[in-house]
Amino acid sequence: MGHYNFDEIIHREKTHSVKYDLRTKNFGTEDVIPMWVADMDFRTPDFIVDAIKRRAAHELYGYTFIPESFYESFQSWMKRRHGWDVRREWILYCPGVVPSLVVALLSFTSPGEGVLVQTPVYYPFFPIIVNNGRMLVENPLEIRYGRLCMNEDHLAACLDEKVKLMFLCSPHNPGGMVWKREELARLGELCLKNKTIIVSDEIHADLVFRGHEHCPTASLTEAIAQNTVTLVSPNKTFNIAGLSASVAIIPNRELFDRFRQTLENMHWMIPNIFAITAFEAAYRGGEGWLEQLLTYLEGNLNQVMDFMEREIPKIKPIRPEGTYLVWLDCRELGMTPEALKAFMIVRARVGLNEGPMFGTGGEGFQRMNIACPRSVLNEALARIADAASIKCD
Repeated sequence: MGHYNFDEIIHREKTHSVKYDLRTKNFGTEDVIPMWVADMDFRTPDFIVDAIKRRAAHELYGYTFIPESFYESFQSWMKRRHGWDVRREWILYCPGVVPSLVVALLSFTSPGEGVLVQTPVYYPFFPIIVNNGRMLVENPLEIRYGRLCMNEDHLAACLDEKVKLMFLCSPHNPGGMVWKREELARLGELCLKNKTIIVSDEIHADLVFRGHEHCPTASLTEAIAQNTVTLVSPNKTFNIAGLSASVAIIPNRELFDRFRQTLENMHWMIPNIFAITAFEAAYRGGEGWLEQLLTYLEGNLNQVMDFMEREIPKIKPIRPEGTYLVWLDCRELGMTPEALKAFMIVRARVGLNEGPMFGTGGEGFQRMNIACPRSVLNEALARIADAASIKCD
């Protein structure tokens, strides 16, 4: 296993990068450090790049089927990393987690029926539900003891015969919560009682900090497994989001068949050659790289927490238990959403995600992506402190 250099600055401008090359479109200026869209500024690991190069060297890129080795690499990873025995017959290839959410919605609900989400939450959930004619049902999370927590009484009250589906974000984006086994078990039982199918977006499952452990929702009990669709991808973990490969894990055969039929109806079953190559390479050779990444990310997280407490105490980050995203509580700055936006973009010259886009509970917050070289992170923190007229070391 080699040593990976996460301090390396890799210039991404003029590569059609959403994060960098759309700064003017999203922030009105290029003069911001982009810390918004959730991909990393670290080089994609060499074992994935090498696998893609070997496949590209063949110089013929026709229709391709998914080899069994693809599934075997994923099954082995899930067993080693998460202690879950995923059967081959439960797995479906999908062209990304967000498209899979659409497939699940179309497979398991009808127009007018309800889909529950726990806000603030990953913002694509909202248009998927609303633009497809379903009813958005919100179960807002609560901040308790510096952590986003589920309001289970409100959840139980939300679940009625109209709510056919729940989009669960686990680990949670933007709050970074790694839901505890008992939290997921209570949620799972409530959904079972109401016959509400859980679609568990677990794309951040591997990005978990020390002292916390990701629990796949479907691994809790057989009954919950039969009521859960799990969506997993290496895209966040290994910084290959542009390749768009994922899987759906569906133990319930009826749900599996309905989901597969929708995939076939959309003609989304033909894989991208380089996506499946990268997927398999990631899960076969990725553990050493991942452990080094997590150590570096935890160093970045500690830097943010210490800096904010020392230099900008009015901004209170909620310490994430996983992901590389930090949910910044800026409410003590006393700014309107418009003023907070201008403060970050114009005065601090950093490009973050605005809290309201994550739904109820997002006002007064900003989401910061800390998956970048530490020198970049330090510059961004210094800019925020300077903008707040607080002396920096």
